[in-house]
Amino acid sequence: MPRGRSTFTKRQKEQKRQQKQRDKAERRVQRKQEKPEGGMDVGVDEMRELREHAAAQAALFNVGIEEEIPTVDEDTPAATPRPSGPWTGHSRE
Repeated sequence: MPRGRSTFTKRQKEQKRQQKQRDKAERRVQRKQEKPEGGMDVGVDEMRELREHAAAQAALFNVGIEEEIPTVDEDTPAATPRPSGPWTGHSRE
């Protein structure tokens, strides 16, 4: 008994999906084999470059230079207290 058109297209679609999975698995295995044994060396070089770049950026923006932090004078008002009440969710207890 012949199959209908929809059955044929479903089979074609399923076969295409399975082939795609096989191709994907094959590419994954190939990438794994091509991966260099000393893969960490590439990462170390990249990290060194990133550190050098970060140091250059820090130098541009003078990061790490201690600046004088202004002290609070006696006559400078202290921080304003937070409002309290039923609408803030805080109580003064």
